[in-house]
Amino acid sequence: MWKFGSSLLSEREEDDLLGDEAGGLFSLSPLQRIYAFAAALVVGLILMFLSLLAFAKPIKFAIVFTLGNVLAVGSTAFLIGPGQQIRMMFDPVRVYASAIYIGCVVLALICALWIHNKLLTVLAIICEICALIWYSLSYIPFARRMASELIVSCCDTEI
Repeated sequence: MWKFGSSLLSEREEDDLLGDEAGGLFSLSPLQRIYAFAAALVVGLILMFLSLLAFAKPIKFAIVFTLGNVLAVGSTAFLIGPGQQIRMMFDPVRVYASAIYIGCVVLALICALWIHNKLLTVLAIICEICALIWYSLSYIPFARRMASELIVSCCDTEI
């Protein structure tokens, strides 16, 4: 029976089923990557702005805001690929910022979905926003240093 099934498929057909076609199904053209990036970014930003309508209900706000936040940040994976995105996130320059950002995302979802505490959810969202800003600044040369100096100069109480 196995011989009969294997005789129906020639070697060429087996190569086509497992070779070039499998890679072709999961690869996107450069234009498709740009469209997917733009779509994910726009949907993420829309979700973040629409979450403001649910601000009176912090749990719904946290879920929608975090989903939009993850979509917006993850949209760059369409441009550079998910493997490269993860490698860049855990580059030694931004490993701490990435870990804190991912931790804040998880913390916000835990506070919203399991703990159901509005105050903790809002605090987690504030931490998530700060972590996202710090993570984003890691991609701009000297931006984190300038932001640190600005915060120190604004908060300096020395007369």
